Amino acid sequence: MKKDMEKAFNDHLNAEFFSAYLYLSMANYFAAVNLDGMAAWMRVQSEEERAHGMKFVDFINDRDGRVALQKIDQPPVEWESPLAAFQEAYEHECSISAKINQLVDLSNKHSDHAAHNFLQWFVSEQVEEEATALRIVEQLKRVGDNAVGLMIIDQQLGARTPAAAPAG
Repeated sequence: MKKDMEKAFNDHLNAEFFSAYLYLSMANYFAAVNLDGMAAWMRVQSEEERAHGMKFVDFINDRDGRVALQKIDQPPVEWESPLAAFQEAYEHECSISAKINQLVDLSNKHSDHAAHNFLQWFVSEQVEEEATALRIVEQLKRVGDNAVGLMIIDQQLGARTPAAAPAG
């Protein structure tokens, strides 16, 4: 693995771990405002992002690179509303998509087919991540300040369960 690829992958694994921190912070915000379904949804999201970071750790190690863990920035702890939190989650996923695209570009520059192949899973995953967050944002916009609507969305989001771990 070329050194600039190794650095870029290390930087990105830090971004994935920050995502886990961000969503865990959002989970705690939702728990504090008694939106337990949204809190549960964000906890699952946090764990998913941690797993994404671990995929990068494993890939770097498998390619005889060196994992260099970095400081994880502190995420916000308060949001103006559930809509504001999910809007930030959507914008964050868009920024992660842009970072993945930059990694794909770098893998193409180096003709690093293994990295390119590895990253394709993340390209597809980001389409799903953005679509899911945007759908929740649009639902929250639709219900506005309607408490019943907010409770229905909270209940629906609370039904999310962690994805099954891949076999192997």
